[in-house]
Amino acid sequence: MADTRRLGEPAARRSELRGLLGELPTASGPVRATLLSAEESGPYVLEHLLLDLNGLERVPAIFTRPRGRTGPIPAVLFNHSHADLGKTEMLRAGPYMPAQGWAEALARRGVAALAVDAWNFGERRGRTESELFKEMLWKGQVLWGMMVFDSLRALDYLTARPDVDPGRIATVGMSMGSTMAWWVAAIDLRVRVCVDICCLTDFETLLRMRGLDGHGIYYYVPRLLRHFSTADINALIAPRPHLALAGNFDRLTPPEGLEAVDRELRAVYAECGSPEAWRLSRYDVGHVETLGMRTEALAFLDRWL
Repeated sequence: MADTRRLGEPAARRSELRGLLGELPTASGPVRATLLSAEESGPYVLEHLLLDLNGLERVPAIFTRPRGRTGPIPAVLFNHSHADLGKTEMLRAGPYMPAQGWAEALARRGVAALAVDAWNFGERRGRTESELFKEMLWKGQVLWGMMVFDSLRALDYLTARPDVDPGRIATVGMSMGSTMAWWVAAIDLRVRVCVDICCLTDFETLLRMRGLDGHGIYYYVPRLLRHFSTADINALIAPRPHLALAGNFDRLTPPEGLEAVDRELRAVYAECGSPEAWRLSRYDVGHVETLGMRTEALAFLDRWL
């Protein structure tokens, strides 16, 4: 396993991590957005958007902002899980989540939120994950890399909105979205707070436990283990606030691996002089976001965002 203590220059390590993501699109500059509709829904105004994130296919997205707030206000980049709901998981309960959607909970705190459909989810469905992975592999691309690229470009859009405070951006996600949250926060310093739920998986422990098939093929990045451990990636978030929530009975995140990552990150945050900014909280549940987890996550955002 890589040694978190020998990270080298963080900027160089971020570039190294991004360099493992295959041949990425060349899209840059302001993100072109088309507003399809806007409507009031409970405590927020809901915008349906099409975003030109990658220059290859336009990406359906939703943005919520608290009613009566004009900004600039804090915002969350919400990363959806591996469920077919895609971006709309932010609005209502997903298969692993409490009844209240994240958008409503955030709006009641005066926080805006953006969610996009990842490749092959929500309105971008149509191919199997295996088919898309193989197609991209032929083209020199990595499916996870293409997903991460879209998320980074979504941050470009989010931070450019006049109603969003670019200095108060968080990222949140459950399951696949959890992994996206800590990858995006590791790569992009514009993320001030990271909350990941039920997917802080130590790669080496997963190998030893023969748990690889528990994660979809989207999850796998060529040569990653030659360069980074899970703790190495997450160390790039320090000293920014980072909360990880995990289930002790979750087979996707073996407890032995959680303990290893926690041990390394506690040392990293202590060395940064911010031991209170890292927390791993474990619950006696499986792969699910409980109401207790949601309450803890919102309190963490209240404190740090």
